[in-house]
Amino acid sequence: MSKSIYHPLRNKVFWRFSLAAASLFLAATLARAQPPASPPHYLGAPSCASSSCHGGGGANQNQYLVWAQRDFHSQRPVATLTTARSRQIAATLGIDDPTASDRCTTCHAPLAAVPADRRGPGFSVAEGVTCESCHGPAENWLIPHTRKDWTSADRVFAGMRDLQNLYVRANTCVACHQTVSQPLLQAGHPELIFELDGQCVAEPRHWTEKPAWNRAQSWYVGQAVALREMSWQLTREAAPDDHLLARWRALAWLLQKLNGVDPALPGVGNLATTASLENYQTAQSDADAAAKQAAQLNWSADLSAALLARLATSSGDFTAASATGELPARQAERLVLALDRLLLAQTPAAPAAAGQTLNDLFKEAQSVPGFDSAAFATTLGQFASELK
Repeated sequence: MSKSIYHPLRNKVFWRFSLAAASLFLAATLARAQPPASPPHYLGAPSCASSSCHGGGGANQNQYLVWAQRDFHSQRPVATLTTARSRQIAATLGIDDPTASDRCTTCHAPLAAVPADRRGPGFSVAEGVTCESCHGPAENWLIPHTRKDWTSADRVFAGMRDLQNLYVRANTCVACHQTVSQPLLQAGHPELIFELDGQCVAEPRHWTEKPAWNRAQSWYVGQAVALREMSWQLTREAAPDDHLLARWRALAWLLQKLNGVDPALPGVGNLATTASLENYQTAQSDADAAAKQAAQLNWSADLSAALLARLATSSGDFTAASATGELPARQAERLVLALDRLLLAQTPAAPAAAGQTLNDLFKEAQSVPGFDSAAFATTLGQFASELK
């Protein structure tokens, strides 16, 4: 896209001039409707690091410094591939060099996948998960996005990713924070659990949320996107093992518990969780639709409270005859994370005793092999009573 398109669109002086000026405006509008002539270049994090931009000392200008000095995503993901553990996992899988295999660099060094002809002069794969990994390649928006008269829509049109949209944000993060292929897991890669709200809170803050931002909404959108991603993975695994299936069923169970809790909340429907390609595809589609719709809701404190109340009263699921095998432990794993985020979202704040009992629930859900379903159900019942 030509950077000059935006000047005649935003400069209102053109409206006072001749028909020739009107013709220029029309030409610019038509040009704006066309896709860029070629994919934009990645310019590298140094392009954001000027002291007058995001490398300054002020609270609104230090985004680059926060990322470079405090954020795990800066350089450390690449460095992880050089550790003994990474080399051991790679050797198990027959990978000679984890720093050069796309099975590893896809998440740890995502810029490695950028073609050579799209790399700008400041580009470096060693940046790790960098500015452009999240915000998109900067060539078409780097300079004009600083304009005071540019709206969010202008930036998005120029190719900047709209991370204020919770659905877009979750999609940007989920693949590397949830999906690990079975061979990698079996070789020793740790399991991952995507939880959008908690992970955003843990991220060193270099952005400002919208005034209407709600952490319960962030949590729900993230969980729906995680279910979609897990369902997608199951459609591609040749023979999903019991661990992966249990984790998928646990997340489907969690979201289905919230079906009908409020007419405004888009549920995931009554998903069938027996192992079949059709069920995986249905869950993928329904979860994606729920996430997309939930991100657009005018979320209320009452809705957050209703979600917490519904999940807190699920102790019966852990004492039922069906609560056998690995599934209850995986349900507890997802549930305690949900209760944590929803408890923090309560306005006014929930009773302190409920927070203390939640700590006990976390301890009881720590071990999958040692999970005691009956004990967990008892503690969960206590948690529910303390909420009241």
